[in-house]
Amino acid sequence: MHHHLTLHEREIIAQMDYAGESQAEMARELGRHPSTISRELNRNRSSYGYFPSIAQAYAETRRMFR
Repeated sequence: MHHHLTLHEREIIAQMDYAGESQAEMARELGRHPSTISRELNRNRSSYGYFPSIAQAYAETRRMFR
């Protein structure tokens, strides 16, 4: 069963990304598979960075149109 990332998890990802932590470390911290973190950052990181509230909005929009 798939569990969507929460806004809180996205906030942790953003903090760790800003601090220069690896995706593997983010995955360990959140108890997620590293590919989950990789996909999240690839889908939602802009040239300006990763913003959890924007990522959450994108994810909610994608879920509405499935």
